[in-house]
Amino acid sequence: MSTTTLAKALNSGLRAAMEEDPRVLVMGEDVGKLGGVFRVTDGLAKDFGEQRVLDTPLSESGIIGTAVGLAIRGFRPVCEIQFDGFVFPGYDQIVSQLAKVRYRSQGKVPMPVVVRIPFGGGIGAVEHHSESPEALFAHVAGLKVVACSNPDDAHWMIRQAIAADDPVIFFEPKRRYWEKGAVSDSAPAPLYSSRVVRAGSDVTVACYGPLVKTCLEAAVAAAEEGRSLEVIDLRTLSPLDLGPVFESVRRTGRLVVVSEAPPETSVTSEVAARVQEECFHSLEAPVLRVTGFDAPYPPSRLEEDFLPDLDRVLDGVDRALEY
Repeated sequence: MSTTTLAKALNSGLRAAMEEDPRVLVMGEDVGKLGGVFRVTDGLAKDFGEQRVLDTPLSESGIIGTAVGLAIRGFRPVCEIQFDGFVFPGYDQIVSQLAKVRYRSQGKVPMPVVVRIPFGGGIGAVEHHSESPEALFAHVAGLKVVACSNPDDAHWMIRQAIAADDPVIFFEPKRRYWEKGAVSDSAPAPLYSSRVVRAGSDVTVACYGPLVKTCLEAAVAAAEEGRSLEVIDLRTLSPLDLGPVFESVRRTGRLVVVSEAPPETSVTSEVAARVQEECFHSLEAPVLRVTGFDAPYPPSRLEEDFLPDLDRVLDGVDRALEY
């Protein structure tokens, strides 16, 4: 077991996948000589060469379209989208081609493409650099969508995603890139699974990506007031693995779902609906949500007011306990 940052854990996961399988390619804008804007691919071009770590033109549709063709020919491309808000020029290729090929070929043509997307706010960036578009991809049949939250998951989930034969949209919490954590010697969980990261008995808190840390901090603060929060890292957004959430809610009777994304037709909406369907008679309070707002992401000087923080999570917990 070693300790490293989330960004370096992704780098080591990519490196391990490339060492294990010569068909694995990394491609994107500035991923080679620069090592990516967040340095996630630092050193890979030097060690694996420019034929396996490709600096591409500034064309997200070209990146995804090329990856589809490479996958058809037997390669396993990993595409980097520099920032979440840059993915939309490639959205047509992702929805119309990437998500459909394996289904249309009746499974005869695998589509092992991973699209890495740094997502979320909190870094003081300019417009189009702090989006949370995960629901747009989770709604598309044929895509798998996952989000890591810590170095251990980052290292192992990227390796698992690359080994999968379905296209995986891989969301990385950019404001957590520089935070450190332990990386274990084996995968802590299957790729498409959620996990309880803190046990509790009073309220279930479900979250993913950058807000897992925030919710864990909220659980520590709540414990000082005698309230026990069970925190679940969803990890996989499509398919959702809600078994641990159902089990937890049947014990606590209360659920707060937390996300940076706007609440309208979101991942939090789906979690709330599914829990209501499966755990209705166990609920002691309505399922509550703590999210961003139904507005475009604000200028950086206002993002602290936009993003859910410890106080907003604790307010959601208080409201759940008032019922």
